[in-house]
Amino acid sequence: MSDLGRLVAGRYLLVERVGSGGMGTVWRAEDKLLGRHVAVKKLHIPPHLHDDEVRTLHERTRREARSAARITHPNVIVVHDVVDDEGLPCIVMEYVPSATLSDVLKRRGALPPHEAARVGRAMAAALRAAHNAGVLHRDVKPGNVLLADDGRIVLTDFGIAMESGTSSLTKSGELIGSIRYLAPERLRSTSTGPGPASDLWALGATLYQAVEGRHPFQRATPIETAYAIATDPYEPLRGAGDLAPVIEGLLLKEPEQRMDVHEVERRLGDVTATRTAPLDPPTRPEPVRDVEAPGRKGGGNRRRTVLWAASAVVLATCVAGGALWWVKGGADAAGVHTSRSAASTPSASPSPSTAPVVPAGYHLVEADTGISVPVRDGWTRKALPGGEVGYIDRSGLVGLRVNVVQFAGSDPVQHWRETEEDQTRRDNPGYERVRMTKTTFRGEPAGYWEFTFDGRARKYRAAELAFAGTDGTQYVIYLSAPDAQWGEYRPAFDIAANGARLTSAG
Repeated sequence: MSDLGRLVAGRYLLVERVGSGGMGTVWRAEDKLLGRHVAVKKLHIPPHLHDDEVRTLHERTRREARSAARITHPNVIVVHDVVDDEGLPCIVMEYVPSATLSDVLKRRGALPPHEAARVGRAMAAALRAAHNAGVLHRDVKPGNVLLADDGRIVLTDFGIAMESGTSSLTKSGELIGSIRYLAPERLRSTSTGPGPASDLWALGATLYQAVEGRHPFQRATPIETAYAIATDPYEPLRGAGDLAPVIEGLLLKEPEQRMDVHEVERRLGDVTATRTAPLDPPTRPEPVRDVEAPGRKGGGNRRRTVLWAASAVVLATCVAGGALWWVKGGADAAGVHTSRSAASTPSASPSPSTAPVVPAGYHLVEADTGISVPVRDGWTRKALPGGEVGYIDRSGLVGLRVNVVQFAGSDPVQHWRETEEDQTRRDNPGYERVRMTKTTFRGEPAGYWEFTFDGRARKYRAAELAFAGTDGTQYVIYLSAPDAQWGEYRPAFDIAANGARLTSAG
């Protein structure tokens, strides 16, 4: 008999089956008390199990909930409760509309390195948070990585996780986990317990599969696969690009030689060109949205465009000193402010950087401001107020802009913080900071700012990278898109930043 329509624990109405694994079935459910959707994982009890094996499954379910609940991080699934359903424990978690990385790879094939790096960096951040909380995941694989519809990346299924200071639930000689993602040390000796390095090996295998479209040690049988993991080299990387050193550093046979999680995050941040990460919030699993910076009267004297729309939906935004000032004229326009001054032009020609990276589906555009970047094919060049140039997609709701700016001082993050409260928040309905942090861009100090704001018809998200050339000229790479489609368009920002090249300003 189907569980569809059943009420679990007198509170959770099962409305849709969304997944199934070795230990349970996951349902989308309606929390009748709080009026929200949640995910409910119901335990599987295979027939003919002995009583002690059933007790072990119960304990694993409780440990899964306890392990995940110990970790507060936006890239880790949030556990709400554990309830009893007809004698079986059920885990109640946040519901994340998503597809697994495994499903995406089956549907699309291998990912471009920049996309895989973004996924990998989120996974590394989740593992760092888990390890800091004393939790080993032990089953990192593409099937346990959720790629949410809103762009969030979530590590889930702590069903065989192990907490420090607790006993193992495995029998002597028993291996728990997906064989293709077990680290060599777990296969070579059952007396060697897993450690953080084992999770990182699995991350390396996952990244390999993401960029190559195949597992690094795929063989005809599980036994052959296990032997290859323990003793054989993997097939050479062909599609990893800048990700190759990270994958190679993770797939080392000896755990003590593997790249640690902090180095993984740093290097993946270099690949995505947005190394902003500490995503760890102080007290809650959502992205940090704080407003602690004091305001500063008067703002700054730079101007930038935030959003563009084509034809009937002509929408532009100007920013002075970090504040969003809407220009009337579009379906999403939300106010008017006319005070502005033009951004300064460079006083000297920046030194060329390394050759730009131009992936398939992108082309290099030469800007008049001394910087060139890859832009998606099909995006249209559009003149903006004040003589600036942007590139918009066919819908007219997504825009990329690269230009020279003039900050009040050399620290963009300080400038953003000083103007955020008095101008940005004041002038933009629904403004919320997601992240604002110092970072580095090709080894030099830079700033990263990500935020959301409300248009009249929809919510938007924007990301901005600010950095300086060798002569001190300040540059900004900026993308805005509907928040609901952020995961689709965020790669355009990463590619623009990663492939940026400083050229002669003429």
